[in-house]
Amino acid sequence: MQKLTGIVSEEVIRIIDYNDIGRVSFIRKDSVRNLNITIKPFKGVQVVLPSSVSLESAGKFVDEKRQWIKKSQIRLTRIENKTTVFDESIDFQTGDHVLVLGRHERSTIKTVIGKGRVIVTFPQFADVRDPRIQSAIRKALIHAWRIEAKRYLPGRVEFLAKRHNLSFKSISVRDNKSRWGSCSRDNKINLNIHLMRLPQHLCDYIILHELAHTIHRHHQKTFWMFLDQITNGMSKKLDREMIAYSPEIW
Repeated sequence: MQKLTGIVSEEVIRIIDYNDIGRVSFIRKDSVRNLNITIKPFKGVQVVLPSSVSLESAGKFVDEKRQWIKKSQIRLTRIENKTTVFDESIDFQTGDHVLVLGRHERSTIKTVIGKGRVIVTFPQFADVRDPRIQSAIRKALIHAWRIEAKRYLPGRVEFLAKRHNLSFKSISVRDNKSRWGSCSRDNKINLNIHLMRLPQHLCDYIILHELAHTIHRHHQKTFWMFLDQITNGMSKKLDREMIAYSPEIW
């Protein structure tokens, strides 16, 4: 359960609109020691000041980091445009779980997973787009995908390995932010729980990709020839299809 409460030691002391970088929030936070800039999806540019730093110094810091901020905003916009915003009108489900959003009279966010549902309830007065609520929803969905991945992926790896006369030592599933899978030198295969979000043929492609590494430890020509063999000549096409997906964006 997560409390939806403010942080006493944090105070927005100024919001400034810059012509080229837009709105910047200056936040005084007692718990930090150094001046820093954060740029996060749907929260924009925030400058966090310790009590020892003046607003004037913080403004100069923004000027110094202006080019970095612009570059980061371009990347952030791409993420925001592809990121799902969960609200009460959304029809969303994982493989085996339906997302259910609701409100209650308490000042907390509560998540329950079971019986084919991911239930997230939050305060009656709250905006469902609040980053804390969005984060709670995402954590609950990731937990559901982890349950599904542990139930499904080991058996699927076994099936595909036997079909192509390949072997591996063990399999693990994790919530990885960058890689869909990996294979260690001793043939331990690690798969991302976000494979559960992919179409079946692409999930199988990632599994076969890692199984191919039990034979070829590299991405040289012999690897792609072998992967092409076990994917019926579709390895390059499937690899191009994967460009449309990212473990980090959903």
